[in-house]
Amino acid sequence: MRVIGIDPGLRNLGWGVIECEGVRMRHIANGILHSEGDNLAKRLLSLHQGLSAVIAAHRPEAAAVEQTFVNKDAVATLKLGQARGIALLVPAQAGLEVGEYAPNAIKKSVVGVGHADKVQVQHMVRHQLPGVELAGADAADALAVAICHAFHLQSANRLMLAQLATGSGRVRRARA
Repeated sequence: MRVIGIDPGLRNLGWGVIECEGVRMRHIANGILHSEGDNLAKRLLSLHQGLSAVIAAHRPEAAAVEQTFVNKDAVATLKLGQARGIALLVPAQAGLEVGEYAPNAIKKSVVGVGHADKVQVQHMVRHQLPGVELAGADAADALAVAICHAFHLQSANRLMLAQLATGSGRVRRARA
């Protein structure tokens, strides 16, 4: 399964694509989209066009986006939320289910610690995707989002198979 992870940002939107085969993961591509334009609408449009091109080029089967939290600056938070809207919209337009993960959940999945710093995240992304050349910190974060989503998808698949094997996946009649 091919998974795209997205680290939303208005100036820099990180993206990373991985391929999962069983428990094995391999790097496909990563990068950073830099918004262009002199106003918010043009910057959002450039992110939409760029992310649409990435999805068309790499054809992921699943997507995940990092959740954002409120900052002290309300205007910056609102703008980031609009960029995050683009990060959710583009994969949805491509027909993909989109997972959302809190930063601490991503770090815990990738590093094992919910409050890991960026250097630790980058180290573990390199460890889990040998030979990867990171386009930057935002791309590393996006790959971490993809890895986190891949782990969650694998866990969900194992649970479904276990339920089918034990018969607990079937609807049972209530006894009177």
